[in-house]
Amino acid sequence: MNTDREKLTKELLFHVRLGEDSGIEFKAVKFRDGNPIDPNRDKMAHEIAAFANGQGGRILLGVTDKKRDVVGIDDELVDKTEEWVVNISQNNIQPPVKIDTRLLQLPDREGDQKTVILIKIPRSISVHASAGRYYQRVGSTKQEMKPEVLARLFQQRSQSRLIRFDETLVPQSGREDIDQGLKQRFLRVDTPEHQQLHKLHLTMQEEDEEGLSIAGVLLLTAHPEQWLSNAYIQCVFYAGTERNADQQLDAKNAEGPLDQQIDQALRFVDKNMRVEAIKLVGREDIPQYHLGAVFEAIVNAVAHRDYSMTGRKIRLHLFADRLELYSPGALPNSLTLEGLMDNTVTRNETIVNLLSRYYSAREEAGRQALIERRGEGVPRIMRESEQLSGKAPDYSLIDENELKLTIYAASKEGKQEQ
Repeated sequence: MNTDREKLTKELLFHVRLGEDSGIEFKAVKFRDGNPIDPNRDKMAHEIAAFANGQGGRILLGVTDKKRDVVGIDDELVDKTEEWVVNISQNNIQPPVKIDTRLLQLPDREGDQKTVILIKIPRSISVHASAGRYYQRVGSTKQEMKPEVLARLFQQRSQSRLIRFDETLVPQSGREDIDQGLKQRFLRVDTPEHQQLHKLHLTMQEEDEEGLSIAGVLLLTAHPEQWLSNAYIQCVFYAGTERNADQQLDAKNAEGPLDQQIDQALRFVDKNMRVEAIKLVGREDIPQYHLGAVFEAIVNAVAHRDYSMTGRKIRLHLFADRLELYSPGALPNSLTLEGLMDNTVTRNETIVNLLSRYYSAREEAGRQALIERRGEGVPRIMRESEQLSGKAPDYSLIDENELKLTIYAASKEGKQEQ
């Protein structure tokens, strides 16, 4: 037994001896035909969500809650039980909760070793509902939250937008997670590093916990998806005009810090779009898309998406006749589809501010900064795309929770008809 496992085993035996508290819950699992039936899925979801809505905690499967007996889980049922718990955390809780599981062996009262499953639930940056209800951990029990308590929790976790969500502390993150190369653009020699990062809201401190903010994870870590599982761009290229796996020609997940995601996604479009040519007086190349307009669209999606929506990612799908870009989240504040051309409303103020101050744009952007704050992005997308293809791009809302942009492809036939 290694030192860490031995230490954890002793700690859990200490808790088993003392009983449940605000940070740990015991559950014996009953089975029928090899499937867990008690606790049922809703009860298990309530326990997980209650910890996530509080300060986090642990659930120990294989220990009775009242007598604190280590009864364990039969070895042949361990994998199925672990899969059952993970499935509940992803499908019975909204938004899903990311959990960690660990298999251990604890002695029962006779000294026989029994296999148990330890579930670790971090304190979440979101507020989670299970079976349509909101629970919190109070002492050694879970309680459904009263409306005023729930409203305060939403406010504290920024989902009410009363404070900036991108400045929210990300649990289980720390300055040791910062990539040394990524932080250099933000640092000056005359001020201590921790002061500069905190002033820029890349790091945050909340009570006795310090770590990276949402913005810090997205800009300073090499793999933001470790904390924000859907913080990447899914890029897919289809040969035809429908979303058909049999016609998929290329696919890539644009991952990493936000500036690298933007670069990878634009390269994906540049690589896969068709370039035709017409000959009039001379040769004229007709790309399907204006890369400057596509760049603006990708930047907008990355900078303004709703990062509190854990179940959705940005999707960039190329078809034979169009490009579709889906960005999670409804329009921020009072912005409407009709007002996109004339108004600029920022959802992620810190992210937008840092991308505009510290990051240079690609050549296709036709400007120096990665983001400009003059409200010219959407008009440029519309103008450049329509001039190329003869058809204006289209913005629409999907289920009030996702913004979809369609840019229509140019062709030499269409160009000759203009």
